[in-house]
Amino acid sequence: MLGKEKNRPEEEDDGRTIADMNVEGMPWYRERRADILPGKTSGPGSDLTPEQMRMYRWAAIKAGLFVAAIFGIVFFLFIFFCDFIWFR
Repeated sequence: MLGKEKNRPEEEDDGRTIADMNVEGMPWYRERRADILPGKTSGPGSDLTPEQMRMYRWAAIKAGLFVAAIFGIVFFLFIFFCDFIWFR
């Protein structure tokens, strides 16, 4: 088994963060991270105008309502099927 470990190629660290381990309550927790600049916001809505943000929200609401309508229609058809066909 030791021979297999010797033949393994060395792994190089490319500096990418897979999971941020800066968790509040841990001894190594830092209040501010070095890679976040103060005053700079990041995220999906940081560079959108107010009109674009309204359009973004409205599109999200429409998508949610569409999914809810599909579930409602399927539920109604299931009840209809049970009432008029299956339980006869």
